[in-house]
Amino acid sequence: MKRYPIAFKLTFLILSCAFVIVAAIVAYNYVSSRDIILRQAEDNSRLLVAGTAGRIDSVLSGVQKVAENVAFSLEDATLTKQEILDMNRRVLANNPEIYGMAIAFEPYFLQHDKLYFAPYYFRSGGRIGFTMLGDAKYRYFYMDWYQIPKELGRSTWTEPYFDEGGGGVPMATYSVPFYRTVDGKPVFAGVVTADVSLSWLQDLVNSIRLYDSGFAFLLSRHGTFITHPDKNLVMNQTIFSLAEERGSRELRELGQRMLSGEAAFMPVGTLLSPKDSYMFSDGLKYGGWTLGVVFPRDEMLADVYHLSRSMLIIGAVGFVLLVLITVGIARRITRPLCELSASAREIASGNLDLTLPEIRANDEVGDLAESFKYMKTSLKEFIRDLTSTTAAKERIESELRIAREIQMGILPKLFPAFPDRREFEVFASIEPAKEVGGDLYDFFFVDETHFCFLVGDVSGKGVPAAFFMAVTKTLLKVVSERGLDPGDILTRVNADLSSENESCMFVTLFLAIMDIETGETRYANAGHNPPVFLPCGGRPEWIPPFGEPVAGIMEGMQYSTKTMTLKPGDLLFIYTDGVTEAMDPDGGLFGEDRLMAMLSGETEPFAPKLVRDVGEAIRVFAKGAEQSDDITMLAMQFMGKCTP
Repeated sequence: MKRYPIAFKLTFLILSCAFVIVAAIVAYNYVSSRDIILRQAEDNSRLLVAGTAGRIDSVLSGVQKVAENVAFSLEDATLTKQEILDMNRRVLANNPEIYGMAIAFEPYFLQHDKLYFAPYYFRSGGRIGFTMLGDAKYRYFYMDWYQIPKELGRSTWTEPYFDEGGGGVPMATYSVPFYRTVDGKPVFAGVVTADVSLSWLQDLVNSIRLYDSGFAFLLSRHGTFITHPDKNLVMNQTIFSLAEERGSRELRELGQRMLSGEAAFMPVGTLLSPKDSYMFSDGLKYGGWTLGVVFPRDEMLADVYHLSRSMLIIGAVGFVLLVLITVGIARRITRPLCELSASAREIASGNLDLTLPEIRANDEVGDLAESFKYMKTSLKEFIRDLTSTTAAKERIESELRIAREIQMGILPKLFPAFPDRREFEVFASIEPAKEVGGDLYDFFFVDETHFCFLVGDVSGKGVPAAFFMAVTKTLLKVVSERGLDPGDILTRVNADLSSENESCMFVTLFLAIMDIETGETRYANAGHNPPVFLPCGGRPEWIPPFGEPVAGIMEGMQYSTKTMTLKPGDLLFIYTDGVTEAMDPDGGLFGEDRLMAMLSGETEPFAPKLVRDVGEAIRVFAKGAEQSDDITMLAMQFMGKCTP
C-alpha cells in the first residue's frame, strides 16, 4: 500500500472537511436563493397576469354588456330600418373599445324581399365606416359568428379570425342572439355582434415584460395563438398544431393544462422558448382565453448565479489560505515526529547509545519524546534480561529434547519387533502433544510362550507425566516378569505408585498376556479406554470395561483378570483417549463412533496398516489443528490361518 505522511493526511482531512462545509454552504445558499427567487417570480407573474387579465376582462365585459343591451333593444319589433341603423352607429360611436358592430337579421326576416340585411359599422382611419354585409361571396348566415350563437341559443365569443367581409382586420367577435315574438312565440331573428380588434390586445400583451427576454402570449378557448412575439403563430396555429408539428407530447399536455383555466406556475423547459424557462398562466374571466407569461430561467436566477459565483470565489481564496496555514501547522507538528522516527530506526538497528533529539514541546509530541527516552533505557535492561532468559530457555529446551529422546528410547519402536516369530504381529505408535508426554506402551515376552502387551495414559502432560510414565513402565515390566496374572500385576503396580504419591498423579492401564500358541489372552483394565476386538471376518466390537479405577490413587485396590481366546487373524486395537478426543479447527471431536466406523471399514485388518490408517484418519480430521493430547495406539494380532 502506498505510504502517506501524517502531514499529507492531516492536510487532506482538514481540507476535505473544509471543502465539504464550503460546498454545503454554497449549495444551501444556491438552493435557498433559488427557491426565494422562484417564489418571487411566481408572485410577480401572478400579479402581472392578474393585472393584465383584469384590463382585458374589463374591456371584454364592457363589450359584452353593450352587445347584450343592443340585442335586448332589437327585440322591439316596431324599430324601423333607419332606427336600427342609427342605433348601431350611435352605440359604436359611444364605445371606443368596440372596433365594429353588426346587426345581422335572418334572411327575409326584416324585409321579406331581401335575403341579406346586416348593417356593419366599423372604425377606419379615425372615422366610422359602414358596409352592408351579405352577398354571394359573403353569406354571413353561414359564418361561425352567426351560426354558433343561433344553434347554441346563447351568447358566445368566436375564435379569433381575419374579417374579410367587414373591417378587414384580425378580430374576435362576441355574438348575441336576439328573438322577436311571432304569434305569441319567441322566434330567432338575428345576431348582434361586437368585434374587438386584436391589435390593441396584441399591443397590450406584447408590452408585458418580465426580465430581459420574457414575454407573454394569449390563447383562445381552443388554443389558437391570439398574441405571440412570433407573428407567424398568431391566428395561424394553435398550441396543439404546434405540438403536432414538433412531435412534442409535453407541449400538448401543457396546452391542455393551460386551457383548463387554472392558475399554474411551472417549469416548461424549451417548449415555448429557446431557453430553459418557467411559465405562469391563468384563464381570463371572459372569452375563455388564457394568458401565459414566459421568463427564462437563467435571467430569473441571474442574481443567484452571481451570488453563488461570488461565494465560490471567496471560498476558493479562503481554501487556499487554509491550505497554507494547514501545511505550516502540519509540518511544525510532524518535523519532531520525523526526527523521532529516524531515531526509532537507529534504535531498532541496535544502536541503544543513540542521543535522542531535544524536543521541548509541552504537548503530546513532548510526551512521545520522553517515552522514547524511557523506551531506550528499558530496552537496554530488557535485552540484558532477555539474553539471560534466552540462554536459560535454550538450556531447558535442550534438556527437554534429551528427555524426549530418552523417553522415546525406553519404548520399543523397531518394527517388526519380532521378525522371527510368526505366531503374532504387534505394531504401536505414539505422538506426544508436547516435547515429552505421559502416554506409554510396551510389549515383551514373559516366558517362551507368553507375550505381554500394554497401553497406559498418565494424568497430565509434560515433564511430570513423563517421569511418572517412566516409573510406571519400569514397574510394569519388573512385576510382569514374575509370571503373575494381569490383575495381580496391576494390583502390585498400583500399590507401588500410590505409596507416598503426594502429587496425586494416576495412570490408566490396559494390560494383556497372550499365549502365542493357543491364542488365550488374559487381560486387566485399570480405568483405561475399552479396546476394540476385530474378529477375523466379523464386525469389530468393544471389550467392555471392568469398572475398576485408575492406578496410583487408592492403596489396597485389587484388580481382576478376564480371559478371551483369539483365533488366527483376530486383532486387538488398544488406544489412549488422545485418539477419540482429537479435535478439528471448530472444536469437534473425532469420537468413538467415527473410530468404530473406520475400523468397520477395514476389510482385511493387519496390525501395522490398521495403526497407520487410524493415524492418517486423525490427521485428515484435525485439518492442521493443534494436538491437544498424546495419541498412542497399539494393535496386537494373533496370526495363523483365518477360519470362519
